[in-house]
Amino acid sequence: MPNKNLKENKFKRALVVPFRGIVKVISKTWYVRYQYKYITHHKLNLKNPVRYTEKLQYLRLKVYPNEPLVSKCAGRSGLREYAKEMGFEDNLIEIYGIFDRFDDIDFDKLPNQFVMKCTHACAFNYLCYDKSKIDKSALRKKFNKWLGTNYGKKTVELHYSKIKPQIIIEKFMFENGKLPVEYKIHVFNGVAKNMYVVTSRGVDIRYNNYYIDWTPFDGSQFNGWKKTDYPLTKPENWDEMVKMAETLAKPFPFVRVDLYSIDGHIYISEMTFTPAKGTLILDDDQCDFEMGEWLDISKWTNAK
Repeated sequence: MPNKNLKENKFKRALVVPFRGIVKVISKTWYVRYQYKYITHHKLNLKNPVRYTEKLQYLRLKVYPNEPLVSKCAGRSGLREYAKEMGFEDNLIEIYGIFDRFDDIDFDKLPNQFVMKCTHACAFNYLCYDKSKIDKSALRKKFNKWLGTNYGKKTVELHYSKIKPQIIIEKFMFENGKLPVEYKIHVFNGVAKNMYVVTSRGVDIRYNNYYIDWTPFDGSQFNGWKKTDYPLTKPENWDEMVKMAETLAKPFPFVRVDLYSIDGHIYISEMTFTPAKGTLILDDDQCDFEMGEWLDISKWTNAK
């Protein structure tokens, strides 16, 4: 049964929304404390974080903004450089270019289908299924707005603010004619512990949570998202995927590594350091503590 805290007080939201920007300027810590309490219904303990979601907030505010490698890997262009350095160039999705401005793109040279993404943010994406149907004026307006957005400042995930805003255009990846299954592997202090699998994206999206050995971890289902009503099959190259995720994640206390496995070949999608800004409402609240035990951030909390 989904966590009862999923129910939002819309009246309360209407009261606080106009003041969010002011609070961010006054105190980012104050803003994050209130956001965490508002969404999860738990008081945020930054002095002695125990929950997984609390430790993500600590990393979000006090660690990741000061780590250049985090900003590099959170950016789509920087991740490509990092993956090459780590020996995974063959696991990168083919790209058609990286551009500073929308008007630098020569659409005549692009294939009929492709994916456009901003390098410095999450969800600033455009999936092109048919190039002939593009409204370039509307698309230009959208990307110019996105390129001008300080995503890190907007979401108070300041490691994004140090990423150069650009447009990256990737090959449109398909699996059996559909958007590919995505495997989101959570790595804690270099060890992959759990993950979730995203299926039926763009149709009837579903999220199945597992421990890394593919044992169901249903209690870690979050934010009311639903899983499939049928079991998923573990990829034959799963051990290789886990090893790759752990190798990429080795320098960091926590990161989620997103991968595809298409026709037996592994592709790197992205690395996310503060999933959903760490404001996750888990179906079973005890899973927040279980996952918190996996994440050791004492290197930073003990150094205060």
